[in-house]
Amino acid sequence: MTGRAGGGPMRRLVVLRHAKSAWPEGTPDHERPLGPRGLRDAPAAGRALAAADCLPDLALCSTAVRARRTWELASAQWGTPPPVRYDERLYAADAPALLDAVRQAPAHVGTLLLVGHNPGLANLVLDLAGDGLDDTLERVRAKFPTAAIAVLSWYGPSWQALTPGAALLTAVTVARGAKR
Repeated sequence: MTGRAGGGPMRRLVVLRHAKSAWPEGTPDHERPLGPRGLRDAPAAGRALAAADCLPDLALCSTAVRARRTWELASAQWGTPPPVRYDERLYAADAPALLDAVRQAPAHVGTLLLVGHNPGLANLVLDLAGDGLDDTLERVRAKFPTAAIAVLSWYGPSWQALTPGAALLTAVTVARGAKR
């Protein structure tokens, strides 16, 4: 699709907050693993992305263990996972730093997945969304919990052209796996 307000093809930024982590005593924050709920929810996030036809062309992922594991379990739900770039700048990043990382995505990427942490992710979603469908903006403002997925759509010639307020928040989902 081309044309619309941004003057380029439709692009989607899919934002995934890491699944629920554990808090083992003496473990540095960066090294915290997923907890039992996170181990259920991360694959559910992958299934939700596939069901919504939101599989990415490229993933950008924080280097934190809980984010990496969320990516691994989510992408294992797809036939062929896309390339992933682990980026230490995404760990504990604020919205401007996250936007800088997104803007470095190659122009051929139509759907980009960003796996990281709050509050930066929620703030990025709210900064980029000029509008939202249904109650999506209110939901993100209220809470962007672990394993939450936000889908932003916009038209632009490249990721470098993405600016605050330029996107439409089309969906917000919280992936939850079934308890065994």
